[in-house]
Amino acid sequence: MMLSRAARPALRAGAVVSRPVAINGTPAATYATLREIEDRLKSIRNIEKITKTMKIVASTKLTRAQRAMNESRSYGQTSQQVFKEAETKPVEAEGKKSLLVVCSSDKGLCGGIHSGMTRRVRAIMGNTAKDYDIVVVGEKCKAQLSRSNAKQIQLSFAGIGKDVPTFADAQAIADQISLLPTDYSSIDIMYNKFNNATSYEPIIIEAFSEESIKESPNFAAFEIDDEVLGNLREYAMANSLFWALAEGHACEQSARRNAMDNASKNAGDMITKFQILFNRTRQAVITGELVEIITGASASEE
Repeated sequence: MMLSRAARPALRAGAVVSRPVAINGTPAATYATLREIEDRLKSIRNIEKITKTMKIVASTKLTRAQRAMNESRSYGQTSQQVFKEAETKPVEAEGKKSLLVVCSSDKGLCGGIHSGMTRRVRAIMGNTAKDYDIVVVGEKCKAQLSRSNAKQIQLSFAGIGKDVPTFADAQAIADQISLLPTDYSSIDIMYNKFNNATSYEPIIIEAFSEESIKESPNFAAFEIDDEVLGNLREYAMANSLFWALAEGHACEQSARRNAMDNASKNAGDMITKFQILFNRTRQAVITGELVEIITGASASEE
């Protein structure tokens, strides 16, 4: 098709508009048009609103979680003090398994708090001679450990992390663990210890078996009947689980707040970059249209 002399300069000017604009020395061929950049900016701004809101919610929940954590420590530390005074130690028995209870939650978007615990579990499994079974509290660590240690998982619990853990939750978990058919020589509870608002680490506390409690050197000083020894063991395990769940919940809220804060900052940086790209692309479009008008005017005068 033949083009008139007036249309040819305008066509050349339009070709300039469709050329990709570079930002920070990188060609932006994917975002060549204003519409695409504008849609991208809108999407990032929506993500920034969500992450900022989640940060505020996590900050509010962290205050409650820390209060519950401080209250739960009196339960767990008291039980640990009793066993310390009784000089209770795990029973080393041939052919008996040990149980590892991993306390995580069902929720994500909180950094590497769950994957860090999973790595610690795998390291323990690979570097110890003990034969472990696993009980997983929370879907996150269960999903990760199912890929590598599915055969060792004997029991799992869902619905954890929706709210601040209570002693009733810990008691229900302890009941189910007590019903497991295997007689374990020792029970280890792994959870994330809350160091401060930006630091946590996975640690292990022991919830001793009934046999370990009975063979404690100083246990007789507490004058506990053998008939209630099983109840004592289950109650002590519930105390330790409550401590572990509450402290892990505080770590999760702290990690989520920090993760959402970092995500909001990254979204802000991306918004700044795409705003610059949008302005440069718009300027190129305006310049192209001015060139087209001037060229068209010059052609009409000829």
